Formats: sequence, C-alpha cells, structure tokens
Amino acid sequence: MRIGGLQKYSLIDYPPQISCVVFTAGCNFHCPYCHNPNLAAPGPDTQELSVDEIWQFLETRGKYLDAVVISGGEPTLHPDLADFCRQIRSRGFALKIDTNGSHPAVIRELIGRDLVNYIAMDIKTAPERYPTAISNGIDPDAIRQTVRIILDSGLSHEFRTTCAKPFTDAAAVAEMAELIRGAHLHAIQKPRTEHVLTPKFFKDHDRLHSDAELAHFRSIFAGTVSRAIIR
Repeated sequence: MRIGGLQKYSLIDYPPQISCVVFTAGCNFHCPYCHNPNLAAPGPDTQELSVDEIWQFLETRGKYLDAVVISGGEPTLHPDLADFCRQIRSRGFALKIDTNGSHPAVIRELIGRDLVNYIAMDIKTAPERYPTAISNGIDPDAIRQTVRIILDSGLSHEFRTTCAKPFTDAAAVAEMAELIRGAHLHAIQKPRTEHVLTPKFFKDHDRLHSDAELAHFRSIFAGTVSRAIIR
C-alpha cells in the first residue's frame, strides 16, 4: 500500500461512526477539479506513511475510534488492498471504502470476503463519457458493473457526484440517476475551485452550476434513489 496521508479523527466521513481516514496515493482518473492533487498525482514532495505507522496509530489511538475509512487517490489500484482491509477488520474496526468504481473485481472481492461495511462510489458523469471526459482507457462497462455490484451487495452505500460543467448536465444526470436506481443515497457536491489538480480548469470557463440547477439535478436523483441530498 502507498499511503499518502492519515486524518486521525473524523465525524463526517462515516457518520455516525467516529473514524480515521487513510488516504492512498495514486489515481487512474484525472478529474480537473480533484481536491487531493497530491494524492491523485503524487510527486517527490508527497510524504508517504508506512503500513506499520498505520498499525501503530490504531494500536495507540484505536480505542477512541469505531471505524477506518480508506480513501484516496483510488484505493482499488493497490494489489494488497484486500489484505490491508482484512487486518483492519481483524482489529475490530468497521470499514468504509471510497472508490471511483473503475475496478469492479476488487470491489467484488472485498464484499465477497466480508472486508467492508460501507461503500461510497463517485459517479462522475454518464459512463459513455468517461473515456473522453475523465481519463483515456476507462471502460464504461466497468463503471456500470461496479454500480451493480454495490446495489446487489446488501451493504450500506452511497453514490456521489461532483457537479461541474461540462461533466454534468441534465442528460448526464438523468442517465446517472437511472444507473443507480434503488440506491440508498445520492449526494450532489459542489467542486472546490482552489488547490485542485488542474487550476486553469476554473479560470478559463464558467464551470459552476447555479443553485437552481443543482436543485433540479437533486430532484432527478430523488426520483430513483431512497434519499438525494446536496452537500
């Protein structure tokens, strides 16, 4: 595991659990509005932690925590993710994983081995737009498969969409809403405009949706999921 950071205490990443957040380094997506650029594209200045440092932290501070969240970057890129999750679960912690959904086989393995309690998946845009909008080589069917695996898992879950033009429009939102039909929760998120992976993305064009547009998008998701919110 390449670990790019540790947030030692969080009340918002896995409510109502008190959690810590382990951030993995590296991502196969290149979302220009990514607010963790040092994790998405780690460079020589990225300070990484060892797995042993994580175990030491959990041994000394774990009694104050209910859960561990694994975020990124993209955790499913790491071949030793399942073993890392197994060791967390063996220590008695609930586990949540954040994923971009590009590796359905990994998510299927984690679920099949009972290594995860909660899954949060980011839905960026309509699946067919991924190869040109998000990253070359991303298989739209992989995104669809991961969604179906999560929906069929019986686990607590949520889907999230960061709304920024041109990734999100009424047509893309309608397709995403149908894709995740039956989901427990969908959350719309506004992008940050500073300290992002591609700063000029926000300088050259108006990328932000109005509050009215976001409310409309939420209403579309509300028609297919149990709960739709704007964060």
